[in-house]
Amino acid sequence: MSKKPAAHVPRKRFGQNFLRDEGVISHIVSAIHPQPADHLVEIGPGQGALTDSLVSSGAQLDVIELDRNLVPGLLAAFSVHRNFKLHSADALTFDFSSLVAANEQLRVVGNLPYNISTPLIFKLLENAGIIRDMHFMLQLEVVQRLAARPGSKHWGRLGIMTQYHCEVEHLFDVPPEAFDPPPKVQSAIVRLSPWREPKWPGCKEETLRKVVQAAFAQRRKTLRNNLKGLIDVTRLESLGIDPGARAETLELQQFIEMANSTDD
Repeated sequence: MSKKPAAHVPRKRFGQNFLRDEGVISHIVSAIHPQPADHLVEIGPGQGALTDSLVSSGAQLDVIELDRNLVPGLLAAFSVHRNFKLHSADALTFDFSSLVAANEQLRVVGNLPYNISTPLIFKLLENAGIIRDMHFMLQLEVVQRLAARPGSKHWGRLGIMTQYHCEVEHLFDVPPEAFDPPPKVQSAIVRLSPWREPKWPGCKEETLRKVVQAAFAQRRKTLRNNLKGLIDVTRLESLGIDPGARAETLELQQFIEMANSTDD
């Protein structure tokens, strides 16, 4: 096993809460089940709580760390492993395709700060074709939004666009006391597995994004109001969709049908 990086004071600027609970760490690693043939990418390794088990699996491991203060400790602890490579970079601007060899897919892992979780997930969805799966520690509310179903208060743009690209599994919750410092919110582990074949071939994805964003622009308003200028009432009715309904009541398939019916 690798030695642990030296102690580091968590920095609010980066939303750092370091995982400490060995039982939770073991549970996460079991869910990921890394294999020697895998190519893993860990976003925000922090002090290496997960890194130790991931690199010890024998898998190729690239880690992306934004906080330069953590880099020396990570290199000291893990650079002895030939299958380990550290990138001192911002995951939001990092080129994930640069890591991929021919016919290879990445397995992405990360304990994501709340302030970057949504934009980072959208960025990774754009790269879904080179990703086999993603395992993330996120604020519980974000996981609930990712895994939401129609009719739920959590159903919205994040869940719809993620489920368009991936199977979403809410694996288990993680209590605040598993971290140092303990966050003020509950956390959870989610698995996102991109569909191997397009589930909705021919869907106009860019238009789907526009329709979903407009439909949820003001959650309390009806589709008639939110989609004005994008899809008219007659077209909604022709699709069997009630213009007086709210966006949160619609299935993903109905959003796809609306997107495909536009003239864009």
